[in-house]
Amino acid sequence: MADPMRAVQRLLDLRRLSLLDELPAALNDTAPLLGAVEVTVLLVDYEQIALWPLTGAASRTNESIQINDTAAGRAFTSAHPVRCDGAADVVLWLPLLHGTERLGVLRVKLEAAPDGPYQALTVIAALVAELISGRRFYGDAVEHTRRRLPMQLAAEIIWNQLPPLSFTAHDTSITAVLEPSYDVGGDAFDYAANGTTLHVALFDTVGHGITASALTTLALNTYRNARRCGLSLTDTYRSIDKWVRNQHPGAFVTAILAELDTDNGLYQRISAGHPAELLLRHGAPLPLLPAPTALPLGLAHMRTRPPEITRHTLQPGDTLLLYTDGITESRSADGELFGLDRLSDFVTEAEARLLSPAEIMRQLVHTIISYEDGELRDDATAAMLQWHPPR
Repeated sequence: MADPMRAVQRLLDLRRLSLLDELPAALNDTAPLLGAVEVTVLLVDYEQIALWPLTGAASRTNESIQINDTAAGRAFTSAHPVRCDGAADVVLWLPLLHGTERLGVLRVKLEAAPDGPYQALTVIAALVAELISGRRFYGDAVEHTRRRLPMQLAAEIIWNQLPPLSFTAHDTSITAVLEPSYDVGGDAFDYAANGTTLHVALFDTVGHGITASALTTLALNTYRNARRCGLSLTDTYRSIDKWVRNQHPGAFVTAILAELDTDNGLYQRISAGHPAELLLRHGAPLPLLPAPTALPLGLAHMRTRPPEITRHTLQPGDTLLLYTDGITESRSADGELFGLDRLSDFVTEAEARLLSPAEIMRQLVHTIISYEDGELRDDATAAMLQWHPPR
């Protein structure tokens, strides 16, 4: 007999003493309480190409579901349930969301269509997402599922430094992508919401591999330290520059260090040798902000004047796209750059299709990879910031 509350209680018991390896079996044990035949967790891989069953650390499976052109993929990309009625059963695909971060989908196989709305099953999906997010760091089950290739050490170091790819609060959303997933070394992003201030940073380190990842790690954590100490943008720039110069003489990092006041839309940033952001309003690109406004981090001693802060007031609905040069400088087989115009056209068209920021970023990085014939020559990182308060 279906008893959703008992199912919720059993899953809640997993929060304290269980490992994620035990979640697949626990879900199938509770399936009858949900009126289901089978319940399966599928997680998105690092490249965001396919969804893979969570099987635990002891076993792996090669059975996956592609995100493009599948019901499971529609649930993942839209963040809404998708129902498929078959001859013998009904399958519900429910998105697994931690906040706005897309973890994967929950497949619920039923003998018959549910009576009325299926809120109980969406509650189960939300609880499963919380279990995955809260317990993923106590074992490697999630990593074993999501990784489809060996990850290089430099990429391991970078991924362990990053916040979730997507975040939404105070009428502001930010989502990012990072490629190549298994071999990235010199790019990184960070953000933090403190009161009505959203802090955003994007870093592009000279070089590649383990040396670049060490420099990126230093810049990223110095940025966080300065932010948490309450330093201004100018002093944050100086602090990162000092540590980069002291620990890696001759090396440098380009960056955008930015703050958005979510109350009034005031956007302030320092462009440390970095390309200007793409700014879109009502589906059309606006003139680029001044860039760069300071030397790259690690080279500030070559200029006597302080870094310049650019200030710009956003309008409700504005989109800012921060990116590293691996996006615009990707090349086709005949050597043609992807360029800023193509980037602007891509984002404009994607927004016109009402895609979510996370889906725009997923499709953007796949477009860049395809443009370079499947193999990136440089790290490609982008972060989309949208400010959409009530008018």
